[in-house]
Amino acid sequence: MTTDVTADEARHALVDALTANGSLAHPGWTAAFTAVPREMFVPRFTIRRDGARLVLAAGDPGYLEDVYADTSLVTRWDAAGTAVSSSSEPSLMARMLHAFDMPAGARVLEIGTGTGYNTALLCHHLGDTRVTTIDIDPALTTVAAERLAAAGHHPHVVTGDGTAGHPEGAPYDGILATCGVHRVPTAWLEQVRPGGLVVTNISNGIARLTVADDGSAHGRFLPAPAMFMRARPDTGHVAPAARQYAELVATGTATGRRRAAALPAEVDEDAFYRELVFATAMETCLAHHDVLALSLSDPDSGTTHGLIHPPTGSWARITPQPGRRAHVEHSGPRDLWDERLRFATRWLAAGSPGPDAYTLRVTRSGDHTLRRDGNAPADWTV
Repeated sequence: MTTDVTADEARHALVDALTANGSLAHPGWTAAFTAVPREMFVPRFTIRRDGARLVLAAGDPGYLEDVYADTSLVTRWDAAGTAVSSSSEPSLMARMLHAFDMPAGARVLEIGTGTGYNTALLCHHLGDTRVTTIDIDPALTTVAAERLAAAGHHPHVVTGDGTAGHPEGAPYDGILATCGVHRVPTAWLEQVRPGGLVVTNISNGIARLTVADDGSAHGRFLPAPAMFMRARPDTGHVAPAARQYAELVATGTATGRRRAAALPAEVDEDAFYRELVFATAMETCLAHHDVLALSLSDPDSGTTHGLIHPPTGSWARITPQPGRRAHVEHSGPRDLWDERLRFATRWLAAGSPGPDAYTLRVTRSGDHTLRRDGNAPADWTV
């Protein structure tokens, strides 16, 4: 696209790209992406470019090109500088909306209004009166409602805790959550009719669950990994970040139990340490949803990895040694190294399966069972 591209040209170019890569295939959603102006919902945003944050606003050079790039546009941060609201990558939005294959006339609840752009896509496809959207932050819902109205859409916009759903409008034919959760709230299952859908980001995947007559839900994860910003318990919530614990890992200011450890022979060493930090395995990400990780490199002492569980004060400091060995120091009621070792080893030995190798069953009482194809249930409970 050229620097003098119009919004319509940029929007059609994005739709063409999403169609070509398979993200858009349903004519209804294609029409929605073609019609809804994303720029109306993100007049100002932050993107990352060359490792730095770049703020763009309407009228800036390249603004429209970035609005219609297949990338996430961050629009809000918490007090510690953690992103808490954004307009997600259009290709990810399209895949989720395709999975959320609601028929004409369906009534739906969207968890996480955010900018309102995804809400507008739902309104275009299903009709304004069929869409309810909820967000914890009144600053977001107020602005989103104004921008939705300016774009010609008038869904029911609610300010409240999305993890509790919106029982006043239940039952719904489906719930679509555009925020991340570490488990599926039972309130969502209670508010979706039997046969309806819950599509949400959980762990590092997108789960598509069908609600059964007994109030349970069962389904499979979509193929591509994905992680959304976590649902917040209140507007002032500040999420702990790994960088806050860098000194503990770097300088060893805290001491704990020490031991030498060996890596399992059946796993690749580099792959293991990547999994240790990035937790891409479904089992690891689910079981360690609130465990922070970071790696620090020093030209003299080499690389040190850290795992921290703020709720219990547990931490582990891991320094790789020659010969597939590691020096491990840890403290607290949880042995984060042993836990991570178990999950990572099993996942790597299975060939590093992607999210679509897993199914998830959630009972009416909230018990979760994760199962990998051809294997026993994963070792994860909530």
